[in-house]
Amino acid sequence: MKAKRRQFLRLAAAGGLGLAAGCATVPRRVVSRNSKLQHACIGVGGMGMQDIKNLKDIDRARIVAICDVDRKRLATAAEMLPDVRQYTDWRELLAREGDRVDSVNVSVPDHMHAIVTLTALRAKKHVYCQKPLCHDVAECRVITDAARAAGVVTQLGTQHASGIGDRMAVQWLREGVIGHATRVLLCSNRSNIIGKYRLEGPRPAQGTPPPAELDWDLWLGTAPERPYAPEIYHPAKWRTWLDFGTGWSGDIGCHIFDAAWKGLGLKAPRSVTAEVQASWRDSPARRGDTWPQSDHITWIFPGNAATGGKDLTVEWFDGEFYPPAEFQKMTNFEKYPEEAAMILGTEGAMLVPHQNGPRLFPQEKFSGLPKPKPAPRSHYRHFVEACLGGEMTESHFAQTGPMAEAILLGTVAVRVPGKVLKWNASGLSIPNDEEANRLLRRTYRKGWQVAGL
Repeated sequence: MKAKRRQFLRLAAAGGLGLAAGCATVPRRVVSRNSKLQHACIGVGGMGMQDIKNLKDIDRARIVAICDVDRKRLATAAEMLPDVRQYTDWRELLAREGDRVDSVNVSVPDHMHAIVTLTALRAKKHVYCQKPLCHDVAECRVITDAARAAGVVTQLGTQHASGIGDRMAVQWLREGVIGHATRVLLCSNRSNIIGKYRLEGPRPAQGTPPPAELDWDLWLGTAPERPYAPEIYHPAKWRTWLDFGTGWSGDIGCHIFDAAWKGLGLKAPRSVTAEVQASWRDSPARRGDTWPQSDHITWIFPGNAATGGKDLTVEWFDGEFYPPAEFQKMTNFEKYPEEAAMILGTEGAMLVPHQNGPRLFPQEKFSGLPKPKPAPRSHYRHFVEACLGGEMTESHFAQTGPMAEAILLGTVAVRVPGKVLKWNASGLSIPNDEEANRLLRRTYRKGWQVAGL
């Protein structure tokens, strides 16, 4: 293991697997249209398995290598992919595969997204990374800049952004169908999912030996040293822990926010603040280990043409927090969608239920309006075709990196509830609150440090 780390750090220092220092735009590298994309999957459980299922049947792509720290999961994936090369250490995969691999998908816990993605970018690999792109705000900026410098194709795993419903919403917003936007309400209140993946904490006082098939040190990676505990971190409940996940808004926020972000042309916010459930706020032990099960985040974005020049308030609601009843009633729905974006405008409102098409209100006003008819699109196939010279991807990092940055800025506000945090986007800092400013970045565990992260 130490040898692999030394090799990784040596390659990083030499620039072969290091970080992008610059942010200049470089033409994206194009693979011959007559060749198949040679692809490697990093992380093959959970969403990683879904990525494999979506990629393996695309005729212009071939999965040639897979990697996972859990050998049981690795074996399951290998059964689906004849003759695939197998790894448990992603650093070894990138170092050994070289030009045999054109692209990778990064489908591992949030705390490892940045280091894996940055390493792949510097190795000139096209990258499909699961949301929310990173664990920390500062990591998002580094990845966004590095993607530009690398000149490769990128795609954030916001699969629904390629769906007809979200693309209809983006078109209507860009056309100004509801007038100038005045307020945006985002929500995700799936109590069954929240209950499944969230824990109240704190972490167990003592751990147990990890199962033989799991390399726990590799799983921890950049995170602090923690003893293994069954059914607490791996395979799914890592999302609830500050060390590894980004909370519910980090998990699902990129899906819900995407159409409004693109359609309204939003940039970095001016400020952000959050309120959280009292039981979490008043428990130092829980606040030191886990994310709250309920929060309400409010961003103020600078005005632009889509808002008539006026600042725009965007709010996120989850758990016990829900969009105000007055806005729920506008939809005439028997039950307001558990996951949705509501964009209010000077001439009406648009509701975008997650995984469904947009609805305009009042209904009678927009009843005769023709609906946009975007062509069907697969988020995965779009990535593959872009790597082979096709049109730009729907959710490339230059576009979605700043959105992920804003969402993760909201998770910083959650950790210091009640404070209005002023955001200096150009300086990547929160000048009015030192505690919050320190939460923009982590210190990686010894042996995993890479310059720039």
